[in-house]
Amino acid sequence: MNGYLLYILNLCVCLMVAGTSCAATIHIGKQKAVRSIRQAIEQATDGDTLYVHAGLYREGNLQIRKKIVIIGVGNPIIDGEKKYEPIAIYSSHVTIKGLTVKRSGQSSINDIAGIKIYDTHHVTLIDNILKDNFFGIYVQASKKCMFQNNRLQAYGKTEQLTGNGIHAWKSDSLEISGNQITGHRDGIYLEFVTHTDVRNNLSLKNLRYGLHFMFSHDNGYYHNTFRHNGAGVAVMYTKRVRMEHNIFEENWGDAAYALLLKDITDSHILHNTFSHNTTGIFMEGSNRMQIVYNLFQGNGWGLKIQSSCMDNVLTSNNFVCNTFDVATNGSLMLNRIERNYWDKYEGYDLDKDGQGDVPYRPVSLFSMIVERYPTAMLLFRSFMVTLFDRTERVLPSLTPEHLKDDSPLMKLVAL
Repeated sequence: MNGYLLYILNLCVCLMVAGTSCAATIHIGKQKAVRSIRQAIEQATDGDTLYVHAGLYREGNLQIRKKIVIIGVGNPIIDGEKKYEPIAIYSSHVTIKGLTVKRSGQSSINDIAGIKIYDTHHVTLIDNILKDNFFGIYVQASKKCMFQNNRLQAYGKTEQLTGNGIHAWKSDSLEISGNQITGHRDGIYLEFVTHTDVRNNLSLKNLRYGLHFMFSHDNGYYHNTFRHNGAGVAVMYTKRVRMEHNIFEENWGDAAYALLLKDITDSHILHNTFSHNTTGIFMEGSNRMQIVYNLFQGNGWGLKIQSSCMDNVLTSNNFVCNTFDVATNGSLMLNRIERNYWDKYEGYDLDKDGQGDVPYRPVSLFSMIVERYPTAMLLFRSFMVTLFDRTERVLPSLTPEHLKDDSPLMKLVAL
């Protein structure tokens, strides 16, 4: 019996080896037997690898419906001529690496992309350059796809004239890592997307958001940099998101936020840096958030937390050199703020336990006035403003009674 099982196992191994040996390699280029990518795709069968050699390829819409690998050699250019969707992927287990895909068509009806993935799974895009496309990479109704180390550049002057860099809709288990996205509407956009990791990306100078979540639960983004965007990141109508070790910097504008949270629940914001933004975090209708070990430095407002937020915990954060540390729009405060470092704290620590002996009230009277009358910022440096704020700290009357840190730290938190 053991000999028979061994025979069956050996037979299976032989069949597997025979199956893989059938995979072919096709070279494409001006000096090759196959000069057209379209021709190579038609000739290919599942498992084949296509090497596209340097050159300019204008081939309209290339549709991939086979399990193949396409690898660029010497930076070949796929040109959509401002008319076509250069690459459309309908098959699973497709890999595209080392291509430059540029100048896709544009449409206000169809979401045309440089590379678009339709209703499939296990598609991998690595080390590609996507330039001057409407959408860069667009994935719909797909799962287990990976987009790694791609460079995406668009030149739209308004939000209507360009799509998103990496756009995912109704998808699951994506990995988006090591990409650089510039000049698109949103750098990365996720809508109805679950179980997805966004890591080590650089999203800068995009017209609207560096990263945008909508109705996308159980996702995380880690070690990304969001710089000089219209606003850094917007997370809306979403549950259970982890936001860790990201850098939000230089996101300036009248309505710009480093991080906008709208109707978010049960999420974590840990070890992030919010540096030199109009507003570090803006929270509205967001509940049960853990905001811990973050640095708020050099922002106009460190944190704007609306009275519609409740059961949030803000602890072990550093607030340094912000114009206003915290602002709110009402007197009701149902959140827990404790053991943070505030550089504006002027209290004392007589028992030397590292915590101030008197509470710190991070909402100033002037910030409440500015919230209602923005033009009052013209008086920011005046003596009367300083006098009002100091009086309010001694005898609080207008600022929220319960918005205070009862245990402010005397030294910076080690992050």
